[in-house]
Amino acid sequence: MKKLQGIYEYAAQMTAKGKVATYIPALATADPNAFAVSLVSMEDKIVFWECTQLFTLQSVVKVFSFMVAMNHHGIKEIMRYVDVEPTGDSFDSIVRLESHNKKPFNPMINAGAITVASLLPGETMYEKVKSVTLFLEKIIGKKVHIDNEVYLSKYHAADYNRAIAYILQANGFLKSDVEEALQVYLQLCSISVNVADLAKMALYFATNGKNSAATCSKEVIHIAKALMFTCGMYNASGKFAAFIGLPAKSGVSGAIIAVVKNGAIEHLQGPIGIGIYGPAIDQVGNSVAGIAFLTQLSKEYDLFCL
Repeated sequence: MKKLQGIYEYAAQMTAKGKVATYIPALATADPNAFAVSLVSMEDKIVFWECTQLFTLQSVVKVFSFMVAMNHHGIKEIMRYVDVEPTGDSFDSIVRLESHNKKPFNPMINAGAITVASLLPGETMYEKVKSVTLFLEKIIGKKVHIDNEVYLSKYHAADYNRAIAYILQANGFLKSDVEEALQVYLQLCSISVNVADLAKMALYFATNGKNSAATCSKEVIHIAKALMFTCGMYNASGKFAAFIGLPAKSGVSGAIIAVVKNGAIEHLQGPIGIGIYGPAIDQVGNSVAGIAFLTQLSKEYDLFCL
């Protein structure tokens, strides 16, 4: 454990190099020095630091929403509305929506995630949100709740996302009205978890859903992991894939899930799920301490998946 503890302590010092997200007022109150990590294996062996603090998933939820929608409609139908290509653009960019294609490039950017929100199973906003929360509850084994303060804060600061939604509607890529799609998307981003929950979410991918009540086809899980690898870390995804080499998804709350298909980290063996919370983020939107931790962890334990 000494080596792992050393990696954690090194990464914790990096919080000073980031800043908490302020464009969502409720996230601006987070402690910039907070840094929590959890690792879990199939045998439920868990290693963690500061794991009790709650925070919201933000963009981490995008991968799960995409899986629920894809599992419900089928891959071919979903691909009519959202692609699986990296963009290199910021997560809230509208540039690609004005290109000749107009279809959102992938579900990890806001345009794609809002489209996916409109495609979730259910006739009402409540049913669409419930389809994702139930899926997550089956993965982590407990109820999840929406942080209403964060949701309302996001909703009142959602002018840009609302503009994206109207462009999507004009281009024919929404299956519900703008307000419903937007509210579903923002509520899902506001689901509250801790790092132990994140680690279990990551383990779901590491095991390809083995022995989980959250049923999903292997093809859907494979596509989701591929998207995490190519698009999961905002427009730093290429560097993350090149220098860390793990499927991962981040959110501006400072949350990260990272997937180890088969590794050995101290007493953890085989598939391992990693959950991280570090609200001091870089200019791209990724936790600076989280990136530092995963960089050192991948090097020390040879976790590159390529």
